[in-house]
Amino acid sequence: MAEFGLLGKNISYSFSRGYFNTKFEKEGLDHHYVNFDIETVESFKTILDNNLDVQGFNVTIPYKQSIIPFLDDLDKKAKDIGAVNVIKRFPSGFLKGYNTDYYGFKKSLEPHLKPIHTNALILGTGGASKAVAFALKELKIDYDYVSRTNRPGVKFLYSDLTDQIISSYSIIINCTPIGTYPNVNDCPDIPFEGIGENHILYDLIYNPPATKFLIVGELKGATTLNGQQMLELQAEKAWKIWTKG
Repeated sequence: MAEFGLLGKNISYSFSRGYFNTKFEKEGLDHHYVNFDIETVESFKTILDNNLDVQGFNVTIPYKQSIIPFLDDLDKKAKDIGAVNVIKRFPSGFLKGYNTDYYGFKKSLEPHLKPIHTNALILGTGGASKAVAFALKELKIDYDYVSRTNRPGVKFLYSDLTDQIISSYSIIINCTPIGTYPNVNDCPDIPFEGIGENHILYDLIYNPPATKFLIVGELKGATTLNGQQMLELQAEKAWKIWTKG
């Protein structure tokens, strides 16, 4: 039996465990997927020592960047992105990091793009936002970051945003955990008056399926997408990495 698992913090709600255990059952595979809910990334060493049957990990908030120093190598795309959401553990114990988030995001967004969708506003600056930025670059879509704090690479603070700024970006992507269950009444603080029918609002959150961010966007006539399809696409890509390299 092989084991796989998810590294993260406060991840009882997670999609991955149910998705992979259902997949294993359907395909008649004697595998098991577990959650490793850890308070600090340093606990990863203990997990490795105590779970020798684990052949691969998914990585989620807040460890997609801080996990990197614990790995022996990174796939080229993960290195370029600067964030990891998949780890393969080779029989020798060698640990290699990959990023499949960018693939899931890109493939789920592409069918909805029109010629008017030329630029994007990325809400948040964590590991997921880096994968989103990489995908947008591949799609030749310009992007800028919004953050709560001023830091290198951030164009806007939330307090800077106006209707005019929002209306000038045709894609708005929420890469923050704001609005995740159980905090379903929370929402990124942006002026929704600037949203119109030519906008795409994409929320990486999948629980709830319709966040307040997406509900308000839909009321404004925007195309709205949640993170469910992105997760499924990146999970299948992770499975290929674990089983085929």
